[in-house]
Amino acid sequence: MTTAPDAGELRLLLPVPDEDGAPFWEYAARGELRVQACASCGRLRFPPRPCCPHCGSFDSEWRPMSGRGRIWSYVLPHPPLLPAYAAQAPYNVILVELADAPHIRLAGNLVSSADAPLDSVDPSRLRIGARVQVVFTETGGMAVPRWILEKP
Repeated sequence: MTTAPDAGELRLLLPVPDEDGAPFWEYAARGELRVQACASCGRLRFPPRPCCPHCGSFDSEWRPMSGRGRIWSYVLPHPPLLPAYAAQAPYNVILVELADAPHIRLAGNLVSSADAPLDSVDPSRLRIGARVQVVFTETGGMAVPRWILEKP
């Protein structure tokens, strides 16, 4: 992980794309949520990797997802925290089970809007099973997926 200026010069951690995951971040920069799939057997996989764990093929493609899911789990980190995160506490970290691929779960934050701070959703609103939609925010030169509650 690297850090990037954010929230008034505080530095949040950023992902470090590797060769296998680089397409995920390239699609995110376009506002698209995509998941790696085996081009031979069709199984979706995350995190991205060079070889299919099901059939052993090295052929892959990136399939678009709807961006919808549900909160599978969450945590509210407690101090001690890195300074940039302590300034936004309490905030949440959620695991989202994708509607298109329930066996795939992505980590992120539930926010009130794409560019809102990490503490923009009251922790009392977090519910396992709550329906969410992906949004992307630019931070440190990267488009990072975050999640908002779906409108009923």
